[in-house]
Amino acid sequence: MTSTVELPLWLFVLIVLFAAVTFASHFLFPSVRWFFRRRMERVVARLNERLARPIEPFKLARRYDMIQRLIYHPEVARAIADHAAEQGIPENVAFEQAKRYAREIVPSFSATAYFGFAIKAARWLSQSLYRVRLGHYDEEEFRHVDREATVVFVMNHRSNMDYVLVTWLAAERTALTYAVGEWARVWPLSRLIKAMGAYFIRRRPRNELYRRVLARYVGMATAGGVTQAIFPEGGLSLDGALAPPRLGLLKYIVEGHESGGRDVVFVPVAVNYDRVFEDRVLVAAGQRGDRRFRARISVVARFILRQFWLRLTGRYHRHGYAAASFGAPLSLEAFEAETPGATIEDLGRRLMTRIGEEVPVLPVPAVAHVLTQAEGPVSRAELERQLGEMAVQLPQAHVHLPRDDAAYAVEVGLRNLRKRGMLVESDAGIAVNEADRPVVAYYARSIAHLLRDRSE
Repeated sequence: MTSTVELPLWLFVLIVLFAAVTFASHFLFPSVRWFFRRRMERVVARLNERLARPIEPFKLARRYDMIQRLIYHPEVARAIADHAAEQGIPENVAFEQAKRYAREIVPSFSATAYFGFAIKAARWLSQSLYRVRLGHYDEEEFRHVDREATVVFVMNHRSNMDYVLVTWLAAERTALTYAVGEWARVWPLSRLIKAMGAYFIRRRPRNELYRRVLARYVGMATAGGVTQAIFPEGGLSLDGALAPPRLGLLKYIVEGHESGGRDVVFVPVAVNYDRVFEDRVLVAAGQRGDRRFRARISVVARFILRQFWLRLTGRYHRHGYAAASFGAPLSLEAFEAETPGATIEDLGRRLMTRIGEEVPVLPVPAVAHVLTQAEGPVSRAELERQLGEMAVQLPQAHVHLPRDDAAYAVEVGLRNLRKRGMLVESDAGIAVNEADRPVVAYYARSIAHLLRDRSE
């Protein structure tokens, strides 16, 4: 027992490392996790005192525990058995597939990452790029929403900035959970997005097992009162107009609503911009008839570097206005009581109608609408007259005339289109450069439904 044992140095180092890892995993790590867990709970308690809708315990549960709850849920267990029988594979193989899907979907929300970093970054980015305006927002209506209800923000999808803009604007009320697509599954972006509470979804799920695992997670989140934000259109608008609803996530949310349990309250949200940075990419995809966004990294990098250079040289100007309007909440229980026998399709159409009614009218879309409807060049006086009429004709919409001046609104709209080389100006008036007509029409279509509905 007391004899000396000689070991090679490499083996001694290896033994020490194993001992250190064992000590840390059994004694140190649990204490550290407990310390940070307690600290997080205190942070969340302080946040919940000022939030209109507190962060629900479901969202704060450990990710590992949520994955276990999901994959051992009876509905997922049946889905695993069905998938194994259909594919002719052992159930343990199907179980591992379901577990992989669950790990892909379930987020790991961090209140510190969300409120300490994400909200500040969202506010800085939004205000750096745009002059942000809040359109319709009725505080009294939101105050009367049942605090126990699950709130779901349903939004039109104009740009990837939608996530940033609405996250910041809703920060004083609640923490939003988004469903995000494959674009966000790139490391290290994926870790940050999961920490903000977002969950990944595949736009084209390959099998029924994946759909049932996703449906069960959405159902659990809905039953747990998690405030969510979804895009019923299913993706970015390729032509600028509102698209018909795709009902996948909406169907999962409605199915997750249990009779006698929490109500689900949908809040229509409409966003619009004077400049959508992806506009040319989206229009090109729409013209091809696909959703493959062919944006070269070199083009993106050149744009970012140019913006930094303009800021450094004091020549930077923001890209016009961005605005969001919040419509009247729609209770799922009230909708079902008012329209017995209504389908998911009926609910989707109702929500898209309400979103459409709230779309803000901004200078660039307004000017673009006038220019694309005209048969020839348009004078400044005519542009001013028609923008003034829009403000009168659309009392229900949020028409943003900067400084309450139609002439200045025309100047803002023209300035943003002019600096991108989209206009041809002559003594006869102002017209759209034909090469850029599809992009200008993209902005016009964002408000065309409001003017069409008014004329009808």
